[in-house]
Formats: sequence, C-alpha cells, structure tokens
Amino acid sequence: MGGLTLEVNHKKFSYLVEKQNISLKKYTNYQTLILFVIVLTTCVVSDFYFKNSNLIIPFITSTLISSIITFLGIPKLKKFKINQIIRKEGPKKHLIKQGTPTMGGIFFIPIGIIISNILYFNKDDYKIILTLSFVIIFFMFIGFIDDFLSLKKQLNIGLKSHQKIILQFLISLIFIIICASNNLLPQSIQIANKIIPIGNLIFPLGIFVLLAESNSTNLTDGLDGLLSGSCVLIFTGLAINILIENPNNNSTLAPMCIVMAGSCMGFLFLNKYPAKLFMGDSGSLALGASLGGIALISNNLWSLLIMGGILAAESISVIIQVSIFKISKKIKGKGHKIFLMTPLHHHFELKGNNEMLIVGSFWLVTLLLVIINLIFFIKS
Repeated sequence: MGGLTLEVNHKKFSYLVEKQNISLKKYTNYQTLILFVIVLTTCVVSDFYFKNSNLIIPFITSTLISSIITFLGIPKLKKFKINQIIRKEGPKKHLIKQGTPTMGGIFFIPIGIIISNILYFNKDDYKIILTLSFVIIFFMFIGFIDDFLSLKKQLNIGLKSHQKIILQFLISLIFIIICASNNLLPQSIQIANKIIPIGNLIFPLGIFVLLAESNSTNLTDGLDGLLSGSCVLIFTGLAINILIENPNNNSTLAPMCIVMAGSCMGFLFLNKYPAKLFMGDSGSLALGASLGGIALISNNLWSLLIMGGILAAESISVIIQVSIFKISKKIKGKGHKIFLMTPLHHHFELKGNNEMLIVGSFWLVTLLLVIINLIFFIKS
C-alpha cells in the first residue's frame, strides 16, 4: 500500500511539474512575442516619422536569417558536443542546464556583421562599419577561445581573468588607434544638450568603455534570454537615439543598431526559457564590444549608460560583493556578503524568484530606461 501511495504521489508531482513547465513556456513565448512586436512597432513608427529612416526591412531580415541560421546550427553544436558546463558554485537549479549547446554567438554575431556590411557597402562612411566589424569579430574570437578552453578543460573556466583582460585591452587599443587615424572619435561627451570637451581623454575612456561594456554583458549572460532580450531593446534605443540626432543623414549608424537588434531577436527565439542553446562568451563579449563601439563613435556614451542600466547594475553588484568581502575579511577576519550571490540576477534567484519572472522584470526595467533616455533626449 505504501509503495502504491508513493507511486501515485510521484505521478502527481510529475504532472504538476510538467503543467508548470508548460505554463512557463507559454509565459516566455508571450514575453518574447511582445518584445518582437514592441521593436517592430518602433521600426514602423520610425520609418513613418523620420524621412531617411529604413529600419523595418533590416530588422525583419536580420531576425529571420539569425533565427534560421541559429536553428540549423544547434544540431552541429550537439554533434561536436559543444555543450555548456555549469559551474558548481552557481545556483543548484542551473545544473539541469548542463549539456545545453553553447557558443551560439558564432552564428548570430556574424549575421549582424554581414548584413551591416551589405547595407553600408559603397556608402561614404563604410569605413566606420569596417572598423566596428573589426572590434566585434575580434571580441567574438576572444570569447570563442574562452569557450573552447572551457570545453577542453571540462570546467567553466577558460581564459584566466588577466589573460582575457590583456586580449580585450589590446584589441580595444588597436580599435581606438584606427578610429583616431580616421577621425572617428569625438573629442567631447554629449550629455543631453550639454557638450563636455575632453580632448585626448577620449582614448583611455574609449578603452575603458569597451572593457567595461564587454565584461558587463558577459556577467549579465546568466539566465535564459536575459542578455539577448536586453540587447534587443538597447540596440533599438540606440538606433532611435541616433536618428533623432541625425534625422537627415542617410549614413547614420541606426541601421547597424537595428540589424544587431534583429540578430539578437532571432537568437532569442531559441535562447528564451527553456534555452535550446546559449550564446557563450563568443556572443556576450561581442555584444558588449558592439554596444560600446557604436556608442563611442556616435557619441552616445551617456545614453548607453542610462539604457544599459541593467548591465551596469550586474557589474556593480559583483564589484561591491568582492570589495565588501575582501575588506570585511581583512578587518574582521571573516568575509561579509551583501548579496546572496552575484551577478545580481543570481541574488534574485536565490531569493526564490522564478527565472522567467526575473528575466521579464529585467527586460521591463531596460525598456523603461530606454524610454526615459529618449524622453530626456528629446526634451533636451
């Protein structure tokens, strides 16, 4: 009788788990669809309002191609056993993600680069796209090395921290030199209608932005669809920001921003909960480099800081946690933690929040930050 009761309870539990998973899948499908509609509507309104805007076709095209290429790439990743290795120090519930294909960045990042180059080919400022393509590709390559070494070691540790920083610094330095040689770097920072001249300080600032942004996106990529969805919104916000600044300029960076948004959107359809694949460092580092590079050249660093508030919060949470722990350990002999776990999204997970609720909340915050930035920008 006891065995029969256990069997009945197990079946009931399995049924409830399956029912919950179905509900979560529906919830995340609605989330992703709403995100797609928001960006598509933004493109339609933009093309109607701005005379030289052309965002609808690039967005739909990059979304479709990215989704197809990523979908076709999943079996290849499985064939070569390129699967995610979950670190034991992370939330225990993440262990079920073990074995999910990773390195998805090698599919959707090149799509964004290729389509952008096609759009800008033979145009006056094509050298800007070539320069941005350089930094994005090489940051993707750094991420690829990191992912590859992790798989080879069968540990969630690829490149050592100092090795990764050195490589990022070198690529950032070369990028800044190329930009300076072609007069692509602004000598000031624009905050609303105020222009603050900084002269040669733009060189160290540019390197810092690329390092900070790429590592922020890397830290944010910890939940299904979190980074890809956030980047869809931030790239779209940058596109509209740039169009507002240059409404009559055909060669703005707005189309590249929306192409990158579309590439992330196409990837998100397969990266949403429950993720069929992860982007890996090859995707997250490249996304950070593209955001930083575009914002730097278009003089939208302040806007990126506001719209990418979630990315900044993720990084700051890690900095605070490590600093407080080390200081308290040195003073009291025992390390003290402010958060249950960092980056920030893990803190909310350990608080008992559902993964998709966290992701949806972070998307919503990012959307609000994008809207706030645009309102602030328009009024100024």
